[in-house]
Amino acid sequence: MNSSAAAPSRDEIEIKLPARDLDAVRAALRDGGAALKAEKHDETDDLYDDRERRLSASGRALRLRRAAGRVILTYKGPARFQAGAKVREEREVGVADAEEASAILERLGYERRFRYQKRREEWAWEGCVVALDETPIGTFVEIEGDPTAIRHLVARLGLDPSEAIPYSYAELYARRRKEQPSLPGDMVWGTEKG
Repeated sequence: MNSSAAAPSRDEIEIKLPARDLDAVRAALRDGGAALKAEKHDETDDLYDDRERRLSASGRALRLRRAAGRVILTYKGPARFQAGAKVREEREVGVADAEEASAILERLGYERRFRYQKRREEWAWEGCVVALDETPIGTFVEIEGDPTAIRHLVARLGLDPSEAIPYSYAELYARRRKEQPSLPGDMVWGTEKG
């Protein structure tokens, strides 16, 4: 293989939907034979950008995630839409030390611009990964996989595809803050939720 050849694209294809009842979705997953891939765990995601916010302005994201004892650095490209699902290039690498990774990003001119937290559990079903997310602004289901399989699972889980949310959690929270300016700058759990 030619070392100068471009690396193959790694597209993330997903849909995000509000979920009024995660217990009902969880029951549908169990009844359908889904396998629990990751028990419920806390995740903290930090988004980085330069002073001019060129990454977010171009629809890209640079994220450092801390979850279940792992630290993952992620690049996401601009979103496009295909058959009702959001498609983005996604590249991830595990790193050993979150603080050192953060220091490296800062030395490269990136600053932490936004932090968001969630409690997530993941299921594997029919070639898709289904994430059940509890966030400070509500509960959501994300389904990642082939667009046809995603549409099939949305129907099997009793969710309404017309309620699909095209926004990242960062954008969703920014929109919520416009409605509720008293919300904190980051989407984090208050002390009452731990």
